[in-house]
Amino acid sequence: MEQAYQVIARKWRPQVFEDVVGQEHIVRTLQNAIERNRIAHAYLLVGPRGTGKTTTARIFAKALNCEKGPTVRPCNECASCKAITNGSSMDVLEIDGASNNSVDQIRDLRDDVRYAPSQGYFNIYIIDEVHMLSSAAFNALLKTLEEPPAHVKFIFATTEAHKVLPTIVSRCQRFELKPIAATLIAERLQHIAEAENIKVEPAALEAIARLASGGMRDAQSTLDQMIAFCGEEITAQDVEDVYGLLSAERIVHLRDAILQGDEQTILDSVDALDSEGRDFFRALQDIQQDFSGLLVEAVKNPSAKVSSAQVTQILSTLRDAEKTLLFGLSQKVNFSIALLNAAEAAKSRSLDGIIREVSSLIKQLPEDEKKKPLNPQSA
Repeated sequence: MEQAYQVIARKWRPQVFEDVVGQEHIVRTLQNAIERNRIAHAYLLVGPRGTGKTTTARIFAKALNCEKGPTVRPCNECASCKAITNGSSMDVLEIDGASNNSVDQIRDLRDDVRYAPSQGYFNIYIIDEVHMLSSAAFNALLKTLEEPPAHVKFIFATTEAHKVLPTIVSRCQRFELKPIAATLIAERLQHIAEAENIKVEPAALEAIARLASGGMRDAQSTLDQMIAFCGEEITAQDVEDVYGLLSAERIVHLRDAILQGDEQTILDSVDALDSEGRDFFRALQDIQQDFSGLLVEAVKNPSAKVSSAQVTQILSTLRDAEKTLLFGLSQKVNFSIALLNAAEAAKSRSLDGIIREVSSLIKQLPEDEKKKPLNPQSA
């Protein structure tokens, strides 16, 4: 019987700590805890979707229950590791907090923790989206977290840590997973594409990484969809057409038009984007990202042609337009207004900027010129 197709996000899910991308601070801490035998009884993994919370929890569970463990590098070959990988382990229980959030279900869990593990060294409970538990369920869990049996470990994962009761958070070691850098996502996708014999343009990988907004799983799902759409060769144009993205060149073109106050170019560009069915909200986000990079450059180099104050004003204008673009009647009109307002902001120069320029010019004058009064008639 032919083996069922496995999507890239599952097929290429990291199985050891070394494969986790962009979360080195968390990986190092967990590995040190294992090596120094300082394993806490409860962990809280916080971060945006697709950044590796559940993946990290599973690898940690394997590291603790591996037959060679606890070890920083689970073998993925023993019965315990294989059972955890395929989700059949009796000692590692994954619970969806959204669908198992009642107090009765947590009370059942509280009763189960009394029993020793059947195969590994620990009973490990991974509760995903833990913020979805009811207050009664949280309170039922609290007593177990206060005095857990030595063989029990809890790993909680959530995208909304502020919804988790402070009494629960205070009993956990908290780890913040960061959005993954686009460059790291693109590198990982390149590795996957090569292994799958898929030819992908570097610009296409960059576009997919940008679209993922820091989520590796989203990026892998997008790559999977592009393979289904294009086959074994994927170009940047393909990604831009399917998802309505702007190319890097067009983003720079719009940025320059804004900085130059070129309203006609802005309107012509918006018309072209509309005719091509581009995603205006995504375009606004990409333009903001580009200006964010420009702001960093302006801060590092005060003598740059564009001041940090100007870029800040532009970014503030673009940010204020997000809500209108999402909920307004016409995205095209609102996008045009946002860019035209940004161009207007680019023309304005802050008072501080003008004072700095005048002060700089005065410093360059000869000493005798500096002593002259500003108004000759008053001399």
